[in-house]
Amino acid sequence: MSTASKLTLGVTSLSAVVTVLFVHYSQRWEKAAMHEGVLRDMEMQRQKQERVQQERLQDFEMQRALEQEYRKVQSVSDGTGPK
Repeated sequence: MSTASKLTLGVTSLSAVVTVLFVHYSQRWEKAAMHEGVLRDMEMQRQKQERVQQERLQDFEMQRALEQEYRKVQSVSDGTGPK
């Protein structure tokens, strides 16, 4: 084999190995990045659910306070009529 062909074989082999390693590590990095995105989304959903529950609790407390205030001002029946 001539020196030029040996050099060409070496360069192409090295390029192939470098390409395979680059793709391998690139895929690992992308997989880790996607996993981080999933974790971030789950955390955002958990925080949103907590906010929604807190808002519902506040609405419930406000309705309870309004009901108590209205009961002081006016008489309230249960709607079943006289017995």
